[in-house]
Amino acid sequence: MAAFAFDIAATDGAARTGVLRTPRGDIRTPAFMPVGTAGTVKALTVDQVAAAGSDILLGNTYHLMLRPTAERVARLGGLHRFMRWEKPILTDSGGFQVMSLSKISKVKEEAVTFQSHIDGSRHVLTPERSIEIQADLLGSDIVMQLDECVAWPATETRAAEGMRLSARWGQRCRTAFGTRDRQALFGIQQGSTFEALRRESSERLIETGFDGYAIGGLAVGEGHAAMCEVLDYAPAMLPADRPRYLMGVGKPIDIVEAVARGVDMFDCVLPTRSGRHGQAWTWDGPVNLKNARFAEDDAPLDPDSDCPASSAYSKAYLHHLVKAEEILGQVLLSWHNIAFFQRMMAGLRNAIAEGRLEAFRKEVGRRSGANSGGPDSGA
Repeated sequence: MAAFAFDIAATDGAARTGVLRTPRGDIRTPAFMPVGTAGTVKALTVDQVAAAGSDILLGNTYHLMLRPTAERVARLGGLHRFMRWEKPILTDSGGFQVMSLSKISKVKEEAVTFQSHIDGSRHVLTPERSIEIQADLLGSDIVMQLDECVAWPATETRAAEGMRLSARWGQRCRTAFGTRDRQALFGIQQGSTFEALRRESSERLIETGFDGYAIGGLAVGEGHAAMCEVLDYAPAMLPADRPRYLMGVGKPIDIVEAVARGVDMFDCVLPTRSGRHGQAWTWDGPVNLKNARFAEDDAPLDPDSDCPASSAYSKAYLHHLVKAEEILGQVLLSWHNIAFFQRMMAGLRNAIAEGRLEAFRKEVGRRSGANSGGPDSGA
């Protein structure tokens, strides 16, 4: 893992801050990865995403393999060149979509077969094919193993089946990935809300050996309290010297609580999904710009932000754009939301480095806890 050194600079309780060093640039942790599902962070240019403070993006294997196809992206120089993003990219494996499209997919030991949601065409995704798409065709920097994400609620028997299949698929992904100097492979811990299954999953993953470890199977309907109960023990089961990535979790209060429990990386569609629906995230929780009370509010969303979408436009103007269904409203709110999430991550990093995470955590909870709603945070 020489090209992907993970340097922890400071800790505060279970929380860590540091840098994941990659051949395409450093990722400051804790890190939030905006989701570029189809090769784009919706409504934004990559320059806007970078200017907001993003060190890494997430791309989606399932969507890109269907359209424009991974082979086409490869012929055009890989995903970085295709979308004009020079920093690191992490690609998910398609496992989450397998769960969310369960009505048109079938999981067996060898592979998952599914129908395209675009044209109904039939596709087969094996662990080996997932690695080929991510590492060879898309050229992602951090590759995720193919896993089976089990929906919640799940019986312990069903959760165990999915966890053990994921472990076997992880071994196949490790073999297919081989030894690569400029790319990393992450395994995915599964086990739903069952501590014994999470422990068994971790032991199997560590035996296989990965460059980093994700915590999967959360943000699938279990709720904040149940998620935190799992995070009370799940991160500590994974190696302390490797990055820990909580998949698909994105509400600010969830991120803060997960960081306090030892998680280093996050992704979620929430900032841009909220932006497309007229919602801005702030230190005081989400704000609905459709609300008539903003019609003559001349103040910006965040006068202290470096992001123009946050500091240069009034809430009255944003309200007008949202009500008039102007595209610019979706652009500005999405940009503001990404910038806010990155400011929050910077605040977390500083708080850990200065030994005041608990105060930061309490302040976020106090200001946003009673107003922490918003569109579903699942990826």
